[in-house]
Amino acid sequence: MGNSKSGALSKEILEELKLNTKYSESELVTWYQTFLKECPSGRITKEQFEGIYASFFPDADSTDYARHVFRSFDTNADGTLDFKEYIVALHLTSSGKTTRKLEWAFSLYDVDGNGTISKNEIQDIVTAIFNMTPSEDQKHLPDDESTPEKRTNKIWNYFGKDESDKIKEGEFIQGVMDNVDILRLMQYDEPQKIQDKLKEKKQ
Repeated sequence: MGNSKSGALSKEILEELKLNTKYSESELVTWYQTFLKECPSGRITKEQFEGIYASFFPDADSTDYARHVFRSFDTNADGTLDFKEYIVALHLTSSGKTTRKLEWAFSLYDVDGNGTISKNEIQDIVTAIFNMTPSEDQKHLPDDESTPEKRTNKIWNYFGKDESDKIKEGEFIQGVMDNVDILRLMQYDEPQKIQDKLKEKKQ
């Protein structure tokens, strides 16, 4: 028999992704074909993922952020993403339901995976976001969020935390839902750019 990877997406995975994301069957099938073209093994490595991210941000350094995003979606920690993990990642970062999206954001910021977020972890991710923001755009930021340190302090103050405190997941989700500004400070608006790039590739 031929190589099963070269064939279509399995019915089970297709049904599961249709159920858990907003994508249609035809979109998923097209994306699967693109995915296999880029990753013939059916899995994407951290390096490939960073490479894809880098192509979206040619004028900035996206390596750190891509590494954190990859870590948060490599749910079985095997160092690769399969198609399912990849699509769930795309869906959640671009258009997931708020609570699911915030659960993902929490795992992104929980760098050491211990179930809480420290101020240093927030600064890690905020710095990675700054590395991806063109210096021209950085010039237009308000003074109290014009550096990773200032932005981290602003986020930390929203949560009313002392320097050495930690934020738990429930508290994080509630805090962000209560204050939209926190989410703006904590995320990078890359998903739309990525969606547009993927659409270009499809044509």
